[in-house]
Amino acid sequence: MPSTRAWARDNLPLMAYTYEELSKKTVAELREIAAGVEHEAVKGHTQMHKEQVLLGLCTALGIDAHAHHHVVGLDKSRVKAQIRALKKKRTAVIEAKKSDELKRLRHNIKKLKHKIRRATV
Repeated sequence: MPSTRAWARDNLPLMAYTYEELSKKTVAELREIAAGVEHEAVKGHTQMHKEQVLLGLCTALGIDAHAHHHVVGLDKSRVKAQIRALKKKRTAVIEAKKSDELKRLRHNIKKLKHKIRRATV
């Protein structure tokens, strides 16, 4: 049974890459890495564009093919709970047809969402 690890041509294991590291490399560097990988996903790597080589390498090396973002300096679950509570109030205010309060609630929801986006790295 073949191993799931990718091996370089001189039978040394390839260094572990992350999606972020690979996405910052040039097409030539990605093709050079792909030359050392024997996997169906990187066959024909010399003819592929950067996105295709990157996706093939991620598949061959078992890496998630998207960037991961993390919220820093903020309790995201608490803020999202506040947003959910405000949304419940919003539906009640819409039914009661109180436009001033509705405007305030929508503004607060927007501010909380912006706070999460600002804290995302």
